[in-house]
Amino acid sequence: MPPRRTSSLQSVTLRDVAKSSGVHLSTASRALDPAKRHLIADAVVSKIVAVADRLGYRRDPVAASLRTRRSKLVGVIVPDIANPVFSPIIAAITETLSAAGYSTIVADGGQDRKRQSALVGELIARRVDGLVLATVRRDDPILKECLNEDLAVVLVNRTDDSDRVSSVVTDDNAGMRLAVDHLVELGHRQIGHIAGPAHISTGHLRRQGFEEAMAARGLKYSERAIVEAAAYEREAGEMAAAELLKENPKLTAIAAANDLLALGAYRAIAAAGLSCPRDISVVGHNDMPLADMVEPPLTTIRIGPREMGHDAARLMIARIQEPNGAVKRVVLSPSLVTRTSTAAPKQ
Repeated sequence: MPPRRTSSLQSVTLRDVAKSSGVHLSTASRALDPAKRHLIADAVVSKIVAVADRLGYRRDPVAASLRTRRSKLVGVIVPDIANPVFSPIIAAITETLSAAGYSTIVADGGQDRKRQSALVGELIARRVDGLVLATVRRDDPILKECLNEDLAVVLVNRTDDSDRVSSVVTDDNAGMRLAVDHLVELGHRQIGHIAGPAHISTGHLRRQGFEEAMAARGLKYSERAIVEAAAYEREAGEMAAAELLKENPKLTAIAAANDLLALGAYRAIAAAGLSCPRDISVVGHNDMPLADMVEPPLTTIRIGPREMGHDAARLMIARIQEPNGAVKRVVLSPSLVTRTSTAAPKQ
């Protein structure tokens, strides 16, 4: 007869599972640990998992962490959890970490540095094995706090200037060059740029990419053709675009440092009595979910957020397993996604 599920009043141990499965205790332990079950034959794993199910056995993560001195928890901090670009990044991080036996704690760090620092402190107090940060600035003291705690850290979508920790980013310069080249090939010569905040790597590097692309195309532009947004938010994009339009009456196109800024530009264009793309073409950056559902559907630069998340999780696992391993920087290649927010300029 197959083993019966034990009463909830009884405590089912790993030893019980091993005995009922007819395997050694260490074999049962590996089979029930997602991070180690690949060491056991699939048929044996299936048998042990089935027995554990029938007996009602559940792994005790607290007990496991006491034995291994690891919590199997990884914190993920993003600057704006409502920003659609972070959803696929978070989902991919969670998927990859879960497959390796880790759980994730996702937190919204916002823009406030004190809040972000407090969150990091709380997660360290919860004994997370590592932190994936999408909040860092180019020179960020929070990184020093993490490194002083010997905590595994991986950066995603942003990086710091010192390259102290592993990171996964897109090639921000190349992305903006793609945007400018697309507009130039359509016939645009008067192109403005809504830059992201300069203290963030994406804002700095995408602006740099815009300037390099304009120079490579032999296009002159004034300082007024670049306006830095206060934040990666639609409202900030609207304010920056309104200033661009006011200061550059001959403008025919805008390359924005992210999609939310581009959507803000849509609103500024409409408020000025103009139309996109008839009067002003707009290119975003990131290809956030639903960018094809706005009106007009947004031409943008795809950065591969799921790939970014999977790579960040793999770097985190490697860092936890080899704390003194080499720092790695993964740079993903962006691609242009052409939709109807861009068209040839009016003649």
